[in-house]
Amino acid sequence: MRYVITGASRGIGFEFVQQLLLRGDVVDAGVRSEEGLRRLQPLIHDFGGRLRARVLDVSDESSVRAFAAEVGERPVDVLINNAGVAGLWCSLTDVDYADVARTFAINALGPLRVTTALLPALLRGAARKVAYVTSRMGSLSANEEGGAYAYRMSKVALNMGVRNMSRDLRGERVVSVLLHPGWVKTDMGGPDAPLPPSDSVRGMLHIIDELRFEHSGRFFDYQGEEVPW
Repeated sequence: MRYVITGASRGIGFEFVQQLLLRGDVVDAGVRSEEGLRRLQPLIHDFGGRLRARVLDVSDESSVRAFAAEVGERPVDVLINNAGVAGLWCSLTDVDYADVARTFAINALGPLRVTTALLPALLRGAARKVAYVTSRMGSLSANEEGGAYAYRMSKVALNMGVRNMSRDLRGERVVSVLLHPGWVKTDMGGPDAPLPPSDSVRGMLHIIDELRFEHSGRFFDYQGEEVPW
């Protein structure tokens, strides 16, 4: 199987790359910077031609187009839209609107750009699966704490976008699914998070592997439980 993963140089994205390579899959990885490429070099060395990595800024249309062009004509079976940022976690009176716009550009519009650019390759693939790493913090009914305006609002927008795409692409038999990874011990999740990346990614890959067309447009956590909208 051939996978494309965004935000692949750290945390959850890096763990996706490792686990997929270890089980024998082929991975095209998008990373935010040249530093991210350097982080992947040991895996490129160890796994030879099964890992290719390129710089990808999901908030920049030209970067996304260039990445899609380098992915090329070969079929893509699964796209994992993982790239994301936390934004500033602040109260209502401290909202930084420039930060909100940047967070939206990456978390909500970025996956839309990447999916659209890679759609021809996905339609050549056998699996036609797209997974979007979102957050329970983007659930309207589960929000009992407030705050984190940029992050919460960007994930709500992403969730609606995926719900839309699940409808718009159903004629092409593309499966679009939202995944909450849990509170994961990464740079974003922080040192107090209880869940190691390996457990989160193992659970999400199991869900992706088992996806069927009837799951399209649904929202699951890493353990396979449905998350309320």
